[in-house]
Amino acid sequence: MSTTSTSTRHLPRKLVWAGIALGFGLGGFFDGILLHQVLQWHHLLSGLEDARLDLRTLILTDGLFHVLMYIITCCGLWALWRRRSDVNWLVPDRTMVAFAAAGFGLWHIVDSILSHWLLGIHRVRMNVENPLLWDLIWFFAFGVMPVIAAAYLTKFPPAPRTTILSSPLALVIATFTTGSAALLPAPQSGTVMVMFRPGMNVSQTVAAIGSIDGRIVWTDDTMQVWAIKLTKPERALELYLEGAMLVGNSILPAGCFGWTSPSVDKAGPRPQSRER
Repeated sequence: MSTTSTSTRHLPRKLVWAGIALGFGLGGFFDGILLHQVLQWHHLLSGLEDARLDLRTLILTDGLFHVLMYIITCCGLWALWRRRSDVNWLVPDRTMVAFAAAGFGLWHIVDSILSHWLLGIHRVRMNVENPLLWDLIWFFAFGVMPVIAAAYLTKFPPAPRTTILSSPLALVIATFTTGSAALLPAPQSGTVMVMFRPGMNVSQTVAAIGSIDGRIVWTDDTMQVWAIKLTKPERALELYLEGAMLVGNSILPAGCFGWTSPSVDKAGPRPQSRER
């Protein structure tokens, strides 16, 4: 069978699901990086009053969200790797792009219907007069349109690949790029977010912060999440030795926690300021 006669209905099911899973994961990473970290329009549970009042819950659930996206993406990569002998000739460029676009749009459709409207755990943009408008814009722009584009792409006859820049390779590169970007800390500002382990009292926490010459900017009501101004940012990792569970802007947890703003929390309450 020639490459130009191959159609989507002849593709192995695992290969189809590999493309959809990778696109689904890319959609989740796109959502997390742009809305959780960069714009800080919402956390995963910003729509729940009890969760919104507990910064620890917001941080940990955002982290679990990213873990789920990594699992889905790894499943897609594994399925693609298992069928690697078929990828060179069986999957045309437009078809693989279509699978990824369908998965990308599917993520935003599922997120909109389930998270925004049925469960109400968050909206695209919290604390605005018309959150439904933002939901609908996001739903159609990043949910419906990619699915329509995917359906359109599958109507074209597959194009043969003649270069190393094949769509499966490009998709894998995009997956690793966005997955890595989700782990990147925010630009260094000298202030880090730190979550200390349960059971540490205030004096122990203050002593831990003082051991690295840090200055307390604020803490939440539980006094387990702190914003600390560091005179020597390179000493941030030492906080793990002093009882910290997570340290934003360090190489270990990074992600949403490192991007959480201590001065303006756009997706939740502002913690109480406690100057040292």
